[in-house]
Amino acid sequence: MELETLLGGPVPVFIGLTVVLVGGAAWLTGRAIALTWRPIGQVLWACLGLALAARFLTFALFDGPLLSLPGFVVAYLVLTGIALLAYRVTLVARMVRQYPWRYRRVSPFAYVEIEGDGRSGG
Repeated sequence: MELETLLGGPVPVFIGLTVVLVGGAAWLTGRAIALTWRPIGQVLWACLGLALAARFLTFALFDGPLLSLPGFVVAYLVLTGIALLAYRVTLVARMVRQYPWRYRRVSPFAYVEIEGDGRSGG
């Protein structure tokens, strides 16, 4: 399968429109969902709409095929990956910032619970 068929349009259009422009919207979407303490499953639904928008913009602006199933699937996977990355980074930052006595960041994607210091009480 040719790369342009897989992406549902020319490679520069996919990178510029889907990855950069709509990918920025996916990043903000994942961040917003994490900041409002919503479940991670909402990222999947939100990215469905973003992938449809990316396909429509490719069709309307660059004469790409509107009903390209491989192009839609690839766009959905890329945008969902970006949004999930933003969701996790934001959630870790928020947990560490909001509960500094309980959690410590070990990477941009993970935090650990701080061990007790041996004192009794809450």
